[in-house]
Amino acid sequence: MTNLLNNQQIVDFIINGYMIIKPTFRLGFHESVLSKLDALNITRDNNPGNEILGKVSELQEIWNHPEVKGTFASLLGKDFVMNPHRHCHLNFPGTRSQIWHQDSLNFRHHKIMCALGMYYPQAVTGPTALVPGTHFRNAPSDRMATYGKFKEQVLATVDAGSIVILHYDIWHAASANTGKKPRYMLKFLFDRKSDHTSPAWGYDRNTANQESARFNAAKVLGSAQSDHYKEWGLRREMWNDLLGEDEVNQLEELKKTNIVNA
Repeated sequence: MTNLLNNQQIVDFIINGYMIIKPTFRLGFHESVLSKLDALNITRDNNPGNEILGKVSELQEIWNHPEVKGTFASLLGKDFVMNPHRHCHLNFPGTRSQIWHQDSLNFRHHKIMCALGMYYPQAVTGPTALVPGTHFRNAPSDRMATYGKFKEQVLATVDAGSIVILHYDIWHAASANTGKKPRYMLKFLFDRKSDHTSPAWGYDRNTANQESARFNAAKVLGSAQSDHYKEWGLRREMWNDLLGEDEVNQLEELKKTNIVNA
């Protein structure tokens, strides 16, 4: 497997819960996808839903791209699979913002069991609002519906062909379409199939302890200190789960050796 993430990128994803990639495709590729989507005449009542992959065959090229496959393999393991659920989200000019929501079940945990890929065939400013770090937070859906803007929220500005990759539990919402053209987002899910026995990314043991030290320092949400302590622990548990038990033990031994040598 090529185009794997490195230690820094894995730690960034654990802390923030999302990342943005822009794979390189042939000239005119995304314009072709956009043209085929327009030709489907999608509306709220006429949406291909899970059948979108068969309607626009170029979408399979996107998820087969080495950079895309390498990213999902790094997070979910090399045996990850595409979930049968997918959807074409279409926001027309004047569409209002969504309410904040989590796509997954609302419970706090420490594993990456499912990752969400959002593909944007056109350039757009602020199509999706995200709150970094909230993949470790849970809240009742009816309460989230009352939330307004968060100080820490991010409005992702994307070029045509960008893919936003999210932890399935992160808080997000489609923003209002204030432009003059319809706005497409193609949502696909990818599932983990097995437990990690070793790191699936471009792992470097020599920098692992240094990179993971950021779990205790990075604070992406304004919260009570007690909640931040819980977040530290969940980040560390997610990291250990991705490493696998044998590698966790190796790093602990390396840490002890460094302390003695110091």
